[in-house]
Amino acid sequence: MSTDPLVTRWLGALEERHLADLTMSEVARALRALSSCYVERRAKLAEGGALSSNGKRAAFALFYGPQHLLVTQEILKGLPSGTDPVDDVIDLGCGTGAAGAAWALAGRARSIRGFDRHPWAIAEASWTYRQFQLPGRVTHANIAAPRRPHRPEVASLGRRGTAILAAYSANELAPEGRAILLTSLLEAHAAGARILVIEPIARRALPWWGDWQSAVERAGGRADEWRFAVDLPPTQLALARAAGLAPRELTARSLFL
Repeated sequence: MSTDPLVTRWLGALEERHLADLTMSEVARALRALSSCYVERRAKLAEGGALSSNGKRAAFALFYGPQHLLVTQEILKGLPSGTDPVDDVIDLGCGTGAAGAAWALAGRARSIRGFDRHPWAIAEASWTYRQFQLPGRVTHANIAAPRRPHRPEVASLGRRGTAILAAYSANELAPEGRAILLTSLLEAHAAGARILVIEPIARRALPWWGDWQSAVERAGGRADEWRFAVDLPPTQLALARAAGLAPRELTARSLFL
């Protein structure tokens, strides 16, 4: 568990925000349903299934948000230059904003900009950035749309000093959209940006991962699998136990350029 006072304050604010109208038992029940969607039926995420009720939204923010922050922090610590200073963080498919905030804090970024297509995620990420005192904004956009104005021009955002993150978002895309995103990320890296892609070590294989890994390695990047001894904050641990989950470690896979 992080000892950063900003993280501690954010965790407390998360509880106040999402347990104001729900009990822990209600959130735990929602987490049981959400965990099946999140781990085993990720196609539902693209359809908004993970955010279809107040309980699921609270569970996503309270349980998975802190995990995404902790995992991203640990990955950056384990990567050479992972915690080097950055000017700006671009968070593609930002969700609650937790993973992007982790890189902005680690890199002491001047600003952060998130992109997501779900109204709740846009509001939640904006709130997360404020909690961490990060100057930034969140824009409604589909990161894999075939053309503007619906898609952020990722390649044009690439420049030295920029960090572009796609955490837990690429696997939610259709194959055509994922191909667009990969091309954009490689072009942004060629323009000077640092790129980090994070996905779970899922029970089901990610059939696209091998192609992405090969493309990233050809461009001079690296692929890693990570396992961290679990040290969840008390509320997240209580939720996990109440939902019948028993996380012994936090795991992820990453691509870094």
